[in-house]
Amino acid sequence: MPPILSLDHVSKTYQSAGHRLTVLDAVSLTVEEGSTLAVVGPSGSGKTTLLGLCAGLDNATEGRIELNGVRLDTLDEDARARVRNLYIGFIFQNFQLLPTLTALENVMVPMELRGERQVWNRALELLDKVGLSERVHHYPSQLSGGEQQRVSLARAFSNKPRILFADEPTGNLDTETSARIEALLFSLNQEAGTTLIVVTHNVELAARTGRIIRLKGGRILSDERTTPDCQQPIPPRT
Repeated sequence: MPPILSLDHVSKTYQSAGHRLTVLDAVSLTVEEGSTLAVVGPSGSGKTTLLGLCAGLDNATEGRIELNGVRLDTLDEDARARVRNLYIGFIFQNFQLLPTLTALENVMVPMELRGERQVWNRALELLDKVGLSERVHHYPSQLSGGEQQRVSLARAFSNKPRILFADEPTGNLDTETSARIEALLFSLNQEAGTTLIVVTHNVELAARTGRIIRLKGGRILSDERTTPDCQQPIPPRT
């Protein structure tokens, strides 16, 4: 089976004040479908840039990127947006919920954009899975940080993505809330069979994946297969 994602000598450079800044330097990797992968490294190592390129949020300066059989590096922004809508889910550190929409409406939006039917029932089902069945009509400002990230989780899985990108998904949460979000993330991911790529500084979160890539200075420092610790039960809500 071909990989869900492959990068071949991918680089990203910027021109700044007359100087050329290389953020990613000839990165090559493949990711198997249904696998879980953490990208770790110090600040400025290129983690978020790598995630953005893999997800088609930005263009590489050099190299080839293929996602689910589609060459991202040959597409314009509109075409990349269509690929994201079809195949990709996102979870961000700062939740990225629409403040004027309720939790239910935030989860429904991606499905409505895809022209799907019965989105109300699907959104309710997903919010129930993340333990928010009694908060569906609340706005983001009425929810805690952990509750907002649970809405983000429900939204991320609403379009049944082939691959899910998570950028520091527990970065703004306390330890207890982070543990619950991690457990939900891996539980939903395992149920859906989605490929998961997570950028994180959280050692415990990285240890729950089956593979850890360490970046430094825009290059892959190490690529380690692990025995993932992803079967932990979801901590009870308090």
